Amino acid sequence: MTEIEFWKMSGSGNDFIIIDNRNESLDPNNIKGFIKRVCGRRTSVGADGLILIIKSKEYDFAWKFFNPDGNEVEMCGNGGRCIARFAYLKDIAGPEMTFDTLAGPIHASVKGRRVRILMPKIQDFKKDLSIGEIPDAKSIDFINTGVPHVVVIVDNIKNYPVFDQGRKIRYHESFHPLGTNANFATINGMNRLNIRTYERGVEDETFCCGTGAVAAALTASARDLVSPPVEVKTKGGEILRIDFRKEGPSFKEVYMEGDTSIIYRAQMNPEAYC
Repeated sequence: MTEIEFWKMSGSGNDFIIIDNRNESLDPNNIKGFIKRVCGRRTSVGADGLILIIKSKEYDFAWKFFNPDGNEVEMCGNGGRCIARFAYLKDIAGPEMTFDTLAGPIHASVKGRRVRILMPKIQDFKKDLSIGEIPDAKSIDFINTGVPHVVVIVDNIKNYPVFDQGRKIRYHESFHPLGTNANFATINGMNRLNIRTYERGVEDETFCCGTGAVAAALTASARDLVSPPVEVKTKGGEILRIDFRKEGPSFKEVYMEGDTSIIYRAQMNPEAYC
């Protein structure tokens, strides 16, 4: 058992443990218990996810992203922005980079704290889902922005029961066995919306979900409620800028841009993960 060097970073209120694992000191295929332990709040470091940087033969690097429940997922927008800045500051890549994910290669641009990423191919857009009664829902749509998302448009999300309704949608039989993320959005003009998100894997509402912000902007655009670029205000108060090109029912060149923060750099004592 040894101390493990890591960074704690945040993107729009989503916080992540980031480890440079190019030396393969951690086995990504046997890490579930470790992740669940170190992502635990109050008893360890605590985070919304853990990211490992690994080697790539084709790109600047590759990553493995894990939710706090220890399961690996395809994509995380805010995590992608954090890992890009981490890689730049650690001289793993230049300010323009491409890294590999389960959702496909991601291009990123780093300018100080601000990071812009090109999202993977948008898939499986479905309008007007039938998943039972959702209070005050004006529309219910589905889209995959690297990971699956349901977007519910409501008049006012301030006091909306996001945890209860989000959990109901996340575990709905329509999305078995993997489940889905659930987003609730309110339109505030042709270029603005507010969002709150229940994230699978975290199993709670989070301050922000980058891929969820993209999902809300795109589904609202499909209904002609917003036009790009769209400013998405998160529960944490930060604003993500979502830009894209709309071609009929499809979306091209979808970008997400926002600030990142380095919380601290440290050595993780074995007592934090054993």
